[in-house]
Amino acid sequence: MDYTALVLVVTFFLLLILNVPISFSIGIATLVAMLMSIDFTPAVTTIAQRMAGGLDSFALLAIPFFVLSGMIMGRGGIAKRLINCALALIGSLPGGLALVNVVSCMLFGAISGSAVATTSAIGSFMLPEMKKQGYDENFSAAVTAAASTTGMLIPPSNILIVYAIASGGVSIAALFMAGYLPGVMVGLALMMVCFIHAKRKGYATADRLPLKVVVQQVGAAIPSLFLIFLVIGGIVGGIFTATEAGAIAVVYSLILAVGVYREVKPKQLPDILLKSAETTAIVMLLIGASTAMSWMLSYANIPQNISAFMLEVSDNPIVILLLINLLLIVVGAFLDMTPAVLIFTPIFLPVAAELGMSPLQFGIMIVLNLSIGLCSPPVGAVLFITCAIAKTRLDKIIRPLLPLYVAMFVVLMLVTYVAWFSEALPALFGV
Repeated sequence: MDYTALVLVVTFFLLLILNVPISFSIGIATLVAMLMSIDFTPAVTTIAQRMAGGLDSFALLAIPFFVLSGMIMGRGGIAKRLINCALALIGSLPGGLALVNVVSCMLFGAISGSAVATTSAIGSFMLPEMKKQGYDENFSAAVTAAASTTGMLIPPSNILIVYAIASGGVSIAALFMAGYLPGVMVGLALMMVCFIHAKRKGYATADRLPLKVVVQQVGAAIPSLFLIFLVIGGIVGGIFTATEAGAIAVVYSLILAVGVYREVKPKQLPDILLKSAETTAIVMLLIGASTAMSWMLSYANIPQNISAFMLEVSDNPIVILLLINLLLIVVGAFLDMTPAVLIFTPIFLPVAAELGMSPLQFGIMIVLNLSIGLCSPPVGAVLFITCAIAKTRLDKIIRPLLPLYVAMFVVLMLVTYVAWFSEALPALFGV
């Protein structure tokens, strides 16, 4: 039993190095670790039971609904309208296109719930335009990669639903409200870096648009943005649950994309449904496998041992929380968000609770940590997509990424050590 954790970790990373899909790596590593103390048949049966149990949650039904609504919105011309809206509002400021990139990523990420979709949709529009206007292509790619992660915090967010389950029942409505302020803070921090960089480089500014055009562009984007208020307003107001909100988001997305904007044709819907089912299946397999690994960790008393060890290292909450953050950032650079939340929440949440941190604040902290991991090498998916769109190399965007990393880390520290940023809005709305 003493070597269970070592066997689990070594097997898992060995499989990752061999390019085994992450869900299979988690499942196989769990089985190998379990075989150290349990016979083969009971081990396989236990894993199957835990995977099935991990998926047996009403709250998880929200994920396929939000995935589908995000897919529909992504193909419904939403990105173009959000970019035009942002251009009309802030395009004339220094570094206007970079600021527009950040704002567009924030808004589209909140609507789609996917950093990868945000990178693809916004990047394909903004990166060629920024290059045309004289922006450095590596800086533009770095901005897109960093900004695309802000949507993970701004609801509706699938990863916050996953955390709600992993934490043992934190209110999804409270998590949704808690994510707004930190998500906006990250966006503003990135915009500040972009503004300073643009002033230093002397990038050209666009002419201010007439008020009539601004009103038109903002008006065109309002129906898309209304989805956020519809979902959150309904949940916070107690009109419907998070799962029901997902279903309503699908209906609203269909009406908007097919009926109003008419950018999605009825004949395209089967393909959208198939892609959504594919994405959902991947997410659910990850959740099932990660749940089995979490059980294995608990069975081997690994969370308790880690908690005891960290509390022995120091009795200073500042040091311990900083250590947890650094570990999560490293984890986020190698591991997908969903399994990372499911595996590490049971490990670190008891430590954070011991230090007086609420599950709500910890949830925002861990998601922000792993969001930084999404744009961190070597695994960060958004980095590779951004490089492909910008036609540049990963090593070339690391340097312009560093100031953006610093900005995100500063916000992370504020969220970690000041509970108000996470808990103010849930307290205000009584959720």
